[in-house]
Amino acid sequence: MKNRVSAFPTIYLLVCIIILSVGCRSQQIGRTFRQSDVFSKHFTGFMLYNPEKQKIVYEQNSDKYFTPASNTKLFTFYTSLKILGDSIPGLKYGVSHDSLFFWGTGDPSLLHPDLITLPGRTKQSRVYEFLRSRPEKLFYVATPVKVTGFGPGWGWDDYNDYYSAERAPMPIYGNIVRLKATSVDWSAQPAFFKSYFVEKPLLQRLLPPSSYVFQRDPVSNLFTFDPSLFQKEIVHDMPFHYSEQLLTEILSDTLHKAVNLINRKPVKAGQTLYSVRADSLYKKLMQESDNFIAEQLLLICASQFSDTLSSDSIIAYSTHKLLNDLPDAPVWVDGSGLSRYNLFTPRSIVRLLQKIQATIPQDRLFSILPAGGQSGTIKNFYKGDTPYVFAKTGSLGNVHCLSGYIVTKKRKILLFSFMHNNYTGSSTPIKEEMEKVLKLARDKY
Repeated sequence: MKNRVSAFPTIYLLVCIIILSVGCRSQQIGRTFRQSDVFSKHFTGFMLYNPEKQKIVYEQNSDKYFTPASNTKLFTFYTSLKILGDSIPGLKYGVSHDSLFFWGTGDPSLLHPDLITLPGRTKQSRVYEFLRSRPEKLFYVATPVKVTGFGPGWGWDDYNDYYSAERAPMPIYGNIVRLKATSVDWSAQPAFFKSYFVEKPLLQRLLPPSSYVFQRDPVSNLFTFDPSLFQKEIVHDMPFHYSEQLLTEILSDTLHKAVNLINRKPVKAGQTLYSVRADSLYKKLMQESDNFIAEQLLLICASQFSDTLSSDSIIAYSTHKLLNDLPDAPVWVDGSGLSRYNLFTPRSIVRLLQKIQATIPQDRLFSILPAGGQSGTIKNFYKGDTPYVFAKTGSLGNVHCLSGYIVTKKRKILLFSFMHNNYTGSSTPIKEEMEKVLKLARDKY
């Protein structure tokens, strides 16, 4: 009994030291926020969470809604993980007599210049090879869709930029034209589009003078360019204006065989042809923050439930079936985060990160996410001897967010969501200030 009594003060003292230590660490993070001239000039939300102890380490405005920008892709990623398998459905098809009928699933990989190369290269499109090798006549069936090329709340004048490729039931070449120019010549991939380009001096072109060497008409596939600007080697991606009629024309030109467009499906049910590994899309989604991949992933998810492709329907499904335990109901309208209508809270994003963590092995997850100082959109920030931040960025004008996972020096995993809205000027000072907080979390926990 005497030994037990004498041991009690020692145990009590150790518990007090641990509690004080944890409190001091939280106070250090809080002090960084309170003393920050950078954070004080705009609206900042933050949550740092320890999943092992199921405890909030620190939070500020974590229950407030923010424009998330590309942090929206985390919602798309989780929804895809829960609905899709290891491979992406490339198309659905059926055969009747001497005819093959096929229709789209939203798969973005068909001849995508960054995912698949043309025949004769190391990577080839399974969908392309399938269509090329079939002996039947080819008929593309117009796919019922409930999406427009642009999502709700997107910038109308972004149509000329690579990050605003149009959503479509069966994209081809990533729904972009890849242009390469030197001082003496230029080329287009697919070559199908070269006849759509018209040479015009800069001051006679469709848009106000700008840094664009190539420009496109807002509502058609009329492209203009000024060869006098070919002063150095240029590689430039431009979205084309998508239609299913245009799809069949490009396919016919690429396959060197006729592909006809029809509006009615003559076969009752279709078989599925799978194209690429899902992780090849997820890595591009996360590492490069690819908006087009994000939007198409939602359509692929929708294709698993219906022949009608609808982003709204799959967002509603995910919100009510997969994400109904979030602390704050998300306002979620697109797959990419291009829309400013999206609104999420930091604590809901942290809960989402928990759900992702429970769905996918950590090694696989960390190979998909950008790694601080090493890869993706945070390659130049959050550097360490080894990567300690694995997270998704989100950036729009006056918006910068970062949400993901911290690996501490004690090999603990912490979850965080940092959200900044309504700042002015460069995001670099914000990133530098965020790095102070994230390093504190790495070093102290």
